[in-house]
Amino acid sequence: MPHTTPLIPDVPWVELTTTDQDWRDADPALLQAMLGQLHLIRAFEETVLELAGEGLVHGPAHSSIGQEGGAVGSIVALRPTDGVNGSHRGHHQFLAKALTYIAADGIDPHDLVTPAIRGVLHKTLSEILGLAAGYSSGRGGSMHLQWHEAGALGTNAIVGGGVPLGAGNAWAQKHSGTDDVTVCYFGDGAVNIGSVLESMNLAAAWKLPICFFIENNLYAVSTTVAEATGEPRLSGRGPGFGIASWRVDGMDPLAVHLAMSAATEHMRAGNGPAVVEAQVYRFFHQNGSFPGSAFGYRTKDEEESWRVRDPLERVGKEMIVRGLIDEPGVASARRQAQQAMAIIAAELTEPDPDAKAGTRRIRPGLWPDPSFADVGVRGDLSEIGDARTVELAQFDGDVAPGRFIDAVAAVMDRRMDEDPRIVVLGEDVHRLKGGTNGATKGLPEKYAGRVLGTPISENAFVGLGGGMALDGRFRPVVEFMYPDFLWVAADQVFNQIGKARHMFGGTGAVPLVLRTKVAAGTGYGSQHSMDPAGVFATAVGWRIVAPSTPFDYIGLMNTALALDDPVLVLEHVDLYATTGDTPTDDLDYQLPFGKAAIRREGNDVTILTYLTMVQHSLDAAEQTGVDAEVIDLRWLDRASLDWETVGESIRKTNSVLIVEQGALGTSYGGWLSDEIQRRFFDWLDQPVERVTGSEASPTISKVLERAAIAGAEETVEGLSRIAKGFGAHRTDR
Repeated sequence: MPHTTPLIPDVPWVELTTTDQDWRDADPALLQAMLGQLHLIRAFEETVLELAGEGLVHGPAHSSIGQEGGAVGSIVALRPTDGVNGSHRGHHQFLAKALTYIAADGIDPHDLVTPAIRGVLHKTLSEILGLAAGYSSGRGGSMHLQWHEAGALGTNAIVGGGVPLGAGNAWAQKHSGTDDVTVCYFGDGAVNIGSVLESMNLAAAWKLPICFFIENNLYAVSTTVAEATGEPRLSGRGPGFGIASWRVDGMDPLAVHLAMSAATEHMRAGNGPAVVEAQVYRFFHQNGSFPGSAFGYRTKDEEESWRVRDPLERVGKEMIVRGLIDEPGVASARRQAQQAMAIIAAELTEPDPDAKAGTRRIRPGLWPDPSFADVGVRGDLSEIGDARTVELAQFDGDVAPGRFIDAVAAVMDRRMDEDPRIVVLGEDVHRLKGGTNGATKGLPEKYAGRVLGTPISENAFVGLGGGMALDGRFRPVVEFMYPDFLWVAADQVFNQIGKARHMFGGTGAVPLVLRTKVAAGTGYGSQHSMDPAGVFATAVGWRIVAPSTPFDYIGLMNTALALDDPVLVLEHVDLYATTGDTPTDDLDYQLPFGKAAIRREGNDVTILTYLTMVQHSLDAAEQTGVDAEVIDLRWLDRASLDWETVGESIRKTNSVLIVEQGALGTSYGGWLSDEIQRRFFDWLDQPVERVTGSEASPTISKVLERAAIAGAEETVEGLSRIAKGFGAHRTDR
């Protein structure tokens, strides 16, 4: 028989419970703060459910009633500079962090609702109701609560979606020379999600000061933990990644505080992440004011067995036993919290004159102005208002023929040398003498610790970059080895990074650059060949640049690294080996923002194109003799595209051919042609024509791959179709 040896985790995994001595030893000020916060949060949540029951909360109301002990116990001793983020059920976490911040000198249960505390409650309820006075001007609502000043980084409606962002915040804390920590809250439903597990692995590998705080309330909506996983002790996820882990009764706020104190000490000492699993129980259903038993997935007996363990009752009784408060004092704290919330609710509502007696409505004057709907999708560009901009024709520095790929590495070298905030991360960017194509050549050796080779976990590392950007102390440049991998990380790319500025009120910067290369024509097949421009062009918040020359690459990358918006920088493998005029020393210019380049002037048709198809379009124009005006768009997103140059050309030619290489299904031209026909319909003599790849993605066969993508030949055919539509008046041109 083989010999077997039991394997033991290399890190602690313990269950922590309190004793009477722990309660006797607890700082009275700590217990007072806990009691006060618990009653404030409970009264707040009861008011939210009351208003939701009247139809005044637009959308869900995921209450935390019953779970307050985990949030209060874990947050009450955190610093203002420590960060927390959470999930869709995050009112209690947000309030605990905000109250800890605003009442840094403690909370007196006998004088519970100070003006500062009342202000937090008012502003938070305003946000949940979608009102202009909320923290995000009403845009975030119940599930997206953020107050950066207090260290509340933002709650998140995508289950597990905030975890990579939290890891990015922790990276920024560590590499800013602090011993601050980040606490990322999520539930039992999120522990099986890829982004969470990827982030645990990455945080452990890089020893990031992040606590993965699992609120195990036993149910993901109605699915039990036992149904969802073979290991219901969810803190067991930690040791598998080498993360020290604690399991604790979340209905005992002091036990949570002691576990978090141990975890925080571990993290602040530079020992890497921690996991804390708090066993809690939501007293109501996933959403609304009915218990789970009303929906048949929990029993009344189970619910009652947890209700008798109410964290508010636990802390109150322990304080009474120790003579720190009496029963009337606890009742007073409860009453003060309820009265404050009743007054705040009355300030935000009024009797509805068009409904039956006793019915309320939101005070009309408190809503955001409808004109605010699209404000803040992206920045106002003030950050580049004083930039030095120049085109190649006006450039007064020395230029010489240079390879496109060398320009990629050179401009990043220049910017990293001047801006220590820039950090590059992605798969293999730190090896292979510049990554898989040489784009980071020389950078790892020159900028130690700022060129980060990541595990193969796009969700985690692009989300980590998003967290770094939202923190504001760093400018991440994230590389996707191939754009097809964005689908693996689509939540972070689109739901998180792209929406963050707008969702949280429109004022926060998200300075992230995402680089990726189109590899159509290289034989890498269906899953490594897409052009993502069409996908990003229809997504919220992203700017897109597509350089076709080395000079343009430098100027556009400089602009991308100066913007406070997320920017997709598109590259093409076929361009890497090409040469073009490249500055020999002066790499500190930007191209004029949102300006296209006319590569060939003409009168018959306007060709709109980008990347490799610029040269294919020029070749096709020469082959056909059609007097085409070829416009290299350079900026592809709706807000940045040069509509002025495009419109001027269309008014001259009255015909448009959009030329792109990639597949029909994710076509950039599909979006662009619709926009052109709506903007310039009166100037078009014929419908917009398009050149694209085929419906199918490129495959491995060289012949089939060529058949699936567009090139000069397909552009020639497109010009021929356009020429057939020319009217008789064109003969004199």
